[in-house]
Amino acid sequence: MSLWTDIANSISAATGQAFHCHNQQAAGGGCINRTYTVRGDTCAYFVKLNDANLSDMFEAEAAGLNEMAASHSIRVPAAICSGISGNQAFLVLEHLEFGSGNNSHDALGQMLAQMHSHSCERFGWYRNNTIGSTPQHNDQTNNWISFWRDQRLGFQLQLASHNGYNGRLQQLGEQLLPVIDAFFSDYQPNASLLHGDLWSGNYAFTTDGTPVIFDPAVYYGDRESDLAMTELFGGFNSRFYQAYEAAYPLDEGYSQRKTLYNLYHVLNHLNLFGAGYLGQAESMFGRLLSEVH
Repeated sequence: MSLWTDIANSISAATGQAFHCHNQQAAGGGCINRTYTVRGDTCAYFVKLNDANLSDMFEAEAAGLNEMAASHSIRVPAAICSGISGNQAFLVLEHLEFGSGNNSHDALGQMLAQMHSHSCERFGWYRNNTIGSTPQHNDQTNNWISFWRDQRLGFQLQLASHNGYNGRLQQLGEQLLPVIDAFFSDYQPNASLLHGDLWSGNYAFTTDGTPVIFDPAVYYGDRESDLAMTELFGGFNSRFYQAYEAAYPLDEGYSQRKTLYNLYHVLNHLNLFGAGYLGQAESMFGRLLSEVH
């Protein structure tokens, strides 16, 4: 059977309603997966494709969407089904029509704060997932500092060394990792439900203005790490931050820790996309070390 027949059969089994693919149209966005809008007689779905050996990545993404949906806080696309057809893995999601949402940024801030109010006893998650296409380990622990040092910054530095980024980057890492507890001297974060990859390309608004977040890298951690990434690549306006702050005020030390949190994403971009991010990563290490010493 063809890929699209397999996908249609999987949709039919998941929904209990017969679905036949009449049209598949390539969709834009993202640099990790191939994406399509698939239309049938009366409905449409959003489909992601990648190599079959990455099926776990799609299963984890579906689990993350389900985790956020269960918080009843902010809209996410429903995960319909996932599977493998031949040499390709697929993930089928609810198809949503997006609009401008010009007046909905405050609602996005309020809803994200509500999602962050959902907490867990331990940091991490019950399964590993990916950040982009990079493995993201989520071994559960009661110690946030060790979690961030070992499973986030430490892992990315090891990967960077494997990718040939040694020398100064690794020296800076060796200096910073043992002292990151200095950024938490009077701050103990809750284990909040996080999107995990919250940049401007991973939110939108439906045609009726409802905020939606998608493409998650879910785990439970310090909510400041989600907020920090919203600042890394821009795209969130002042109304979003004002609404979030009104709903769930941030600790005053956030302005220092956000560099520590965004360093993880810059290191990941270095590992995914190359040396164009090396200078930025080294600069962030230097800034953090200057605040410690």
